[in-house]
Amino acid sequence: MSTSPVHCTLDLEAAGKQLGTLRLPRSSNLSGWSNLWIPIVCVANGTGPTVLVIGGVHGDEPEGQVAALNLSRELEPAQVNGRVLVLPCASPEASRAYTRLWPSGANLNRSFPGSATGTADEQLAHFLSTELFPLADVIVDIHSGGRTALCLPWSEMHWVEDARQRRRMVEGMLAWNTDWCCVYIDIGGTGLLVGEAERQGKVVVSTELGGGGHVTASIHRLARTGLENVLRHVGVLKGDVASRESLGLPPQTLLMATDAGNYLLAPVSGLFETLVDLGQRVSSGDLVGRIHSLERPDLVPEPIVARNDGIVCVVRAIATTEQGDNVVVVAREIERSELE
Repeated sequence: MSTSPVHCTLDLEAAGKQLGTLRLPRSSNLSGWSNLWIPIVCVANGTGPTVLVIGGVHGDEPEGQVAALNLSRELEPAQVNGRVLVLPCASPEASRAYTRLWPSGANLNRSFPGSATGTADEQLAHFLSTELFPLADVIVDIHSGGRTALCLPWSEMHWVEDARQRRRMVEGMLAWNTDWCCVYIDIGGTGLLVGEAERQGKVVVSTELGGGGHVTASIHRLARTGLENVLRHVGVLKGDVASRESLGLPPQTLLMATDAGNYLLAPVSGLFETLVDLGQRVSSGDLVGRIHSLERPDLVPEPIVARNDGIVCVVRAIATTEQGDNVVVVAREIERSELE
């Protein structure tokens, strides 16, 4: 029996296509009794895997939200072998405000596994962790750099110890057909959605599709085609799986940023000036950026120096920077064999 205060209006075991909501209890100054409605779509047909697709964990990342909305609207049961569950936007209030965080200041992506008796974000995380994750064989969590970071458009994964789970995650990551793929660590704390899904043994496919507060048509295409190809790859969506070769594309570049030194943090506050471009190769000791003092124009800007040889895969998208903010990520290029 569920202990969650979140109510799902759908029968997730039913065949066909359903559109409903997750109803999250809330109270505000304008309404003492209220629910936050979060749309959910279920498309089921026959036997096959269950895939959970989630967009909008962060409100300022529209790439995944648009791809998930297109999927929700267009996907029909006849196209499916199994079941596809779609949450087009897990943080609708943040999306409407175009902010990373909820109005409460909560970061949904630091709320897992959640709590049935916690704050609203923790209650939603608890529902996902205990009700939806157990149903899923594969979880797709679509991200970008949001307003504050420009990322190479990549599919990504964490390193997991279980060799079979890791192999299936590598295959899922490659199936997005991004030019770049990255194995990363999180330096912003615990409580990640993908971390809880991985702990439950799920195959997790995630992305960082650009960012910087704007989305190009090419990024929207990549979000949409990559998502559809991953669904075909895992067998829930009918149709042929596209490969890089079949698309006339060169092999993907694999990156690893699993050392804290790959993530360069601002030693002081000020205005960040990037001196490198995304995709640029740098060497350890190279100057990759500097931070200017607003108060002291006579001061020499604070240098930001690469700590390893590699490829610039993230740069800060906004100049205003506080001490401790990540301003550049330099990942090392790897071979597929290092992931096996």
